[in-house]
Amino acid sequence: MLTKVRVKNFKSFKNETTIDFLATKYSMLKDTNSKNGILKGCMFVGGNATGKTNAIYSISMLLDLLLSNANTNMPANFCLFSKEPEMDLEYTFIFDKDVIKYFLVFDKQGIVKKEQVLLNEDSVLDRIGLNARTSLTENQNYDNSDIDARTLFLKSIYFNTKFTNFPALKKWFEYMSGSVYFNAERQQALIGQALSFNVNNKVNLADYLEAYGVERINKFFKDFGFSQEIFYGNRSNNPLNQFGVKELYMLRKDIDYWMPYFLESLGNKTLLSMLPGLLQVVEKGGMFIVDEFSSAFHNELEELIVRYFMRQSHNAQMFFVSHSTNLMKTTLLRPDQIYAIDFDNQGSRIKRASSEQPRESQNMEKMYLSGIFGGLPNYSNGEE
Repeated sequence: MLTKVRVKNFKSFKNETTIDFLATKYSMLKDTNSKNGILKGCMFVGGNATGKTNAIYSISMLLDLLLSNANTNMPANFCLFSKEPEMDLEYTFIFDKDVIKYFLVFDKQGIVKKEQVLLNEDSVLDRIGLNARTSLTENQNYDNSDIDARTLFLKSIYFNTKFTNFPALKKWFEYMSGSVYFNAERQQALIGQALSFNVNNKVNLADYLEAYGVERINKFFKDFGFSQEIFYGNRSNNPLNQFGVKELYMLRKDIDYWMPYFLESLGNKTLLSMLPGLLQVVEKGGMFIVDEFSSAFHNELEELIVRYFMRQSHNAQMFFVSHSTNLMKTTLLRPDQIYAIDFDNQGSRIKRASSEQPRESQNMEKMYLSGIFGGLPNYSNGEE
């Protein structure tokens, strides 16, 4: 599971910034919201355009870099108001007792200047520019005839070896390949952009329904008291039946009517688009990364989804952006699971709620709204 992300000169994060996902001293929600001292994710909160999306993109970008079939446009990820020539990235994962650290340095042309993998503090890959030394392959030394300037060498090694002799690294890549990025505003889910990497993942709603049917989603609705269920197939009044076209309907039990998916509310469309990724990550493990989580959802529905994830997942983490301050209650999230983000002339700044050492009985939502954690927009009332 992911325990730390460190970035510098990345998008709105001009200065070195560390986001920590190790659990702190709090005992609250220990059995549901953490596993072996690692938090099952966190919430990013703050005003508009402060860098919340950039924070979770620093996580999802790693999936793109290592799993995508296309190169990520790294020059576009540089901080626009920094004169620093390089971008630094660092990721730390822990699986069982194995600690994996991955260091990356890019220049403004998107060239990989440095790439290093530490496995339990032993360097198993050390790359400088177009030269690399590694113990992950039979050949230990590589040069510009083997290495592409803009492609991560670790990615090439994995696709050639699958880390057969390195179970910790294999587990790491399996964890990432099972991860899902979901943009709630766009109702779009991707598996680290690498849709062909793991064919067992079905995060597109239509693909999911073809593979698994409606049972899992309808069970979710039934377990949590929704007054709806879904149907996927052909209905007698559908003129497209003659072509074998399947369509999605939602039964509204209060009026006993099957509503076509395209007529449903934005909230229901977003929920149905989200559920395949959510259910699969909870079941199989990985990271569930959600941008604009508060888009189209009622506060109670957001709470339900977060609580479900924390209680039902065992080898998974959920990282999300939301403006819903009601999620800050200590019956749902721990103080070390909340990061508030501000923006000033030095770029995005991040503060962990636990750094203020709130007591378990304190109201974190009120503390945030009073400005204690930062990340609170300061608008005037328009009067002189």
